[in-house]
Amino acid sequence: MGSVRLRVGATVVVVAAAAVGGWMLLPSDDDLGAAIKVGTTDKSTSLDPAYAYDAGSWALYSNVFQSLMTLKTGSVTPTPDAAKQCGFVGQKLTTYQCELRTDLVFSNGRKVTPEDVKFSFDRILRNGNDVGPRSLLGTLKSVTVSGQKITFNLTSGDSTFPFKVASGAGSIVDSTKYSATAARKDAAVDGSGPYTMSSYVNGKLAQLVPNATYKGAVTKAGRPVEVKYYKEAEDLQAAWEAKEIDLTHRQLPPEMLSKLKPGAENVRISEVDATETRNMVFNVRDKSKFKNADVRRAVSYLIDRPKLAQDVYFNTVEPLYDTIPKGIIGHSTPFFDLVSKPEAGLAKAKEVLDSAGVRTPVNFTLGYALGGATRPEAQLLKKQLESSKLFTVKLVEEEDWEVFQKGYKSGKYDAYNVGWVADFPDPDNYSQPLVGKNNSNASEYSNPKIEALISRTQASSDRGSTVDDFKKMQKIVADDVPLIPLWQTKDYVLSNGKVGGSEYLSDGTGIWRLWELNWL
Repeated sequence: MGSVRLRVGATVVVVAAAAVGGWMLLPSDDDLGAAIKVGTTDKSTSLDPAYAYDAGSWALYSNVFQSLMTLKTGSVTPTPDAAKQCGFVGQKLTTYQCELRTDLVFSNGRKVTPEDVKFSFDRILRNGNDVGPRSLLGTLKSVTVSGQKITFNLTSGDSTFPFKVASGAGSIVDSTKYSATAARKDAAVDGSGPYTMSSYVNGKLAQLVPNATYKGAVTKAGRPVEVKYYKEAEDLQAAWEAKEIDLTHRQLPPEMLSKLKPGAENVRISEVDATETRNMVFNVRDKSKFKNADVRRAVSYLIDRPKLAQDVYFNTVEPLYDTIPKGIIGHSTPFFDLVSKPEAGLAKAKEVLDSAGVRTPVNFTLGYALGGATRPEAQLLKKQLESSKLFTVKLVEEEDWEVFQKGYKSGKYDAYNVGWVADFPDPDNYSQPLVGKNNSNASEYSNPKIEALISRTQASSDRGSTVDDFKKMQKIVADDVPLIPLWQTKDYVLSNGKVGGSEYLSDGTGIWRLWELNWL
């Protein structure tokens, strides 16, 4: 079969046959066939959804756990999964209530109860912001249960809360198998999602089989899947070229992606209008070099994004001048509006540092986790900044993502490069978790004006009416510079000619739909 390039828009709505009362129609074991082998560099940092907030972990959660709500393939509207129904109570958007289905069981056979749902959210709230998705649930005050109804009490109006319930943060765990105060340490998973995990080797392999007891929004049969984890993008490329895997998703080397062409033998290329971004984040703690906003501004004036996109990423990414990427309402270009040309940026950087009385060169550390093109990216950023004679940059490379994450959360680096994969397709998800108080970047940045705008936009159910406020927010970000948006990228999935459904694996909503894969 020749190559087929499939372009899938993140906002395209696909009509699905799933009903609230639906269930998965599973073939017999004899019909399941061999496992589809999926390769990725996004390893999971934890199988416990209260203790991880990264793309690799959440990719697994959307398959082995179930949330009250979910996003169906191609849709941007949350729909019931473990819930019979969900909705806000009243007009203030401060009370959200769901009714749990009565026919759900965990993969171990135990019945799923409303108390399990409350337990799952409570342990995330209890953890604080050091680990897990606590920052995503910033408006959640408490969870109460009455019969089959679960009520979420919010501190302020939050129209995006249904999306948060539908994300990995909403994963329901068995309260008899997980601790209320500590992470689960073994390699077992007790969820009620479309798949069960039959085997797991951390950083190496996850073997998944369809869950015969699953009932929810997914109504099509899945196939057995083996997820193979690779340390480097080049390792993933080698596995693909050696035909050790049937499908790849995140992250192949940019140079390889730039050379992909329709017509290759037995290759299907799915190009998704995803909205993954990457930012240089500043540590604004008292002892950091970037406590001073003028120093942050000077760095932002010197970054040449088009050069970064071309020389490091072979134009597989687009320069980004806003924390909100193209394709999401509220996108603008405030960083570009301040400095559109590198030569103008140098003059502005010198001026702002001189006016602030900052001695140059400013020495600082730039941290990053090794993987993909992160090393050449950091090296080029260092070159751009040091060529100005205003900065001296010491690169700190961490081979292990978890070590890097602990490092930036503890304030180890003055600045650090971090990617962001959206939890749901709304501008709030590029605002509150990135530049809000107690943000997921752990930068300790907070701005009262931004907080006010976040609260106001969350309280509006008419998302189109929030555009002006999001643009105001981004102007504040560009002026105060808690971070520097670097680029946004598309999502590429490569599969061999034997695998179908790869175009539905990822659609920019943060869900990894392994059940969409099948043998042709």
